[in-house]
Amino acid sequence: MADIMTKEERSIRMSRIHSASTKPELKLRHALWSHGFRYRVNEKKLPGKPDIVLPKYQSVVFVHGCFWHGHKGCPSSHIPETNTDFWTAKIARNQERDQEVWRKLEAKGWNVIIVWECELKNDSFLDTLSSVESQLQANLTRYLQEREDRRIRREEWAEEMRKRKERFKVINAEYKR
Repeated sequence: MADIMTKEERSIRMSRIHSASTKPELKLRHALWSHGFRYRVNEKKLPGKPDIVLPKYQSVVFVHGCFWHGHKGCPSSHIPETNTDFWTAKIARNQERDQEVWRKLEAKGWNVIIVWECELKNDSFLDTLSSVESQLQANLTRYLQEREDRRIRREEWAEEMRKRKERFKVINAEYKR
C-alpha cells in the first residue's frame, strides 16, 4: 500500500513526534508530583536519559510508547504494512537499546520501572499509578535497608581495625621489652 501523504506532509508529521515530555509522560509526572514524589527529568548523567529519576527511591521510570518500543500483546504496537523491514529492524534495535540501558542502570544500583503508554489510558491509569507508587515504596525500603546494612558493616570494620591496632600496640610493647 502506498503512502497517502506526500514526503513533505510525512516529514511535518514525523517532526512533531518528540522523545521527551510526551503526553503520557507528562500525565504520569503530574500524578506522581501531586502524590508527593519529587523527581528529576531526563537526567543526562544516567544511561539512556531516563524520563523520570527519583534519587530518594534509587529508581528511574521509563514511559515507553507501545509502537516505538514494541509492546507485545498491545494493539498499538503493530508493524506498519509499508516498509516492514525498516520498521521491524527499527523496533528491534529500540528493544535492544532498552535492554542495554536497563542493564547499565541496574549495574549502577538503580531500580528500573517501565510504564507502557497503553497503561496510562484512562481506564487503567489509577491501577498503573498505584503499581508505580508501590514499586517506589518497595525500592525506598530496600534502599534504606541496604544503606543501614552498609553503615553497620562500616562500624564493624572500624571496630575491628581499632582492636587490631590495640593488639599491635600490645605486641610491639612486649617485643620492645
